[in-house]
Amino acid sequence: MRRVVFHVDANSAYLSWTAVDLLERGYPLDVRTVPAVIAGDPASRHGIILTKSIPAKKYGIGTGESLMEARARCPGLVVLPPDYDLYLKCSEAMHRILSEYSDRIERYSVDESWLDFTDSVRLCGDPTDVAHEIKDRIKDELGFTVNIGVSVNKLLAKMGSELQKPDRVHTLWPHEIEEKLWPLPVGELFFVGRATKRKLTAMNIRTIGELAHTDPALLRVVLKPVHGTLVWQYANGIDDAPVDPNSSVAQKGVGNATTIPYDVTTEKEAQEVLLAICERVGTRLRKLGACASVCCVTIRNSDLFWYRHQKKYAASMGATSEIYEAACALFREMWRGEAVRQLGVHLGTLTPATAVRQTSLFDRADREKLQALDAAVDRIRGRYGEKALTRGVFANTNLAPMLGGVNDGNYLMMGGYSL
Repeated sequence: MRRVVFHVDANSAYLSWTAVDLLERGYPLDVRTVPAVIAGDPASRHGIILTKSIPAKKYGIGTGESLMEARARCPGLVVLPPDYDLYLKCSEAMHRILSEYSDRIERYSVDESWLDFTDSVRLCGDPTDVAHEIKDRIKDELGFTVNIGVSVNKLLAKMGSELQKPDRVHTLWPHEIEEKLWPLPVGELFFVGRATKRKLTAMNIRTIGELAHTDPALLRVVLKPVHGTLVWQYANGIDDAPVDPNSSVAQKGVGNATTIPYDVTTEKEAQEVLLAICERVGTRLRKLGACASVCCVTIRNSDLFWYRHQKKYAASMGATSEIYEAACALFREMWRGEAVRQLGVHLGTLTPATAVRQTSLFDRADREKLQALDAAVDRIRGRYGEKALTRGVFANTNLAPMLGGVNDGNYLMMGGYSL
């Protein structure tokens, strides 16, 4: 039996999901139909574009550029804030539909998944017809569009889903490689990044077809053995990797960073910002049902110089107070006394919160009380909103009690960003 693999990719995911959420809340404009971007608040110095609408592409607006540059090209640009919890909910909704067609789904990222359809062909029918059915169901039931690539392996399915957007199904069977894959620019091939593209261009390899016909021995010399072999195989549509089922997007760590509206110049100010970030990070960590044994603090100073300091702890941490104490200690050890523009806290080496934990002589005596307190606070915030309970230290400050770019509440209808 021929193997059949789908690659499902949400179109302009962050923007589409935000658009659907706004429409459900009664907002009169579908922001996907106008030049619009998802980006941080420029007033808070977060002005980097995360994704853009198709109309915005006509102005040459690209992911990763600053809002200042984008607005210079498109003065009427609509700017919307990110909401990562919303994105996870939309991702889960898409996953539920996909799971009706196969139990072998690999979630590659929050907005794309591979689906092994091989064993489902007998039950569901022609793969291309089913791909159209899935695409239409997601559009009708969830309100956003996807592209679906259909082929015999993960690589060709992914390349197929990229061919033409939005709201399309594309096949890329082995007999279609010469017509559909080989004419594409070499930089569009999966795993060909900027550095690899520069090296290939220097060899006068400009299309995927030219790469496919290049001597693999030469590629192994120029690109190093493993990568040279890999990109040659990909250019020829060769990929034996299985669809590795997972029930959620694999997450190796949890972290958030925030660009501060003003330059922080004292340790006390920095500690307040760190606490607000740790509130966010701790909440996210517990929502994953995890603990962490690595804590990392990042600093970007007013000259935009970036550095970080991390430490691995013998015992894992999950309470906000534990994370905050670790973050403050790391900050104190690394800070050079200069003005701080951005702070971040990142946790790694995650383990299930239910796993047996190695105790230490230096454990806090009130650890169990802290865990119970955090659990109660998380329940209240989950039911009544994250501002239902805030720490008293933030009462007389202009600092938000939870920082980090997730769910800041800056939606158009909530008094935040404006058109």
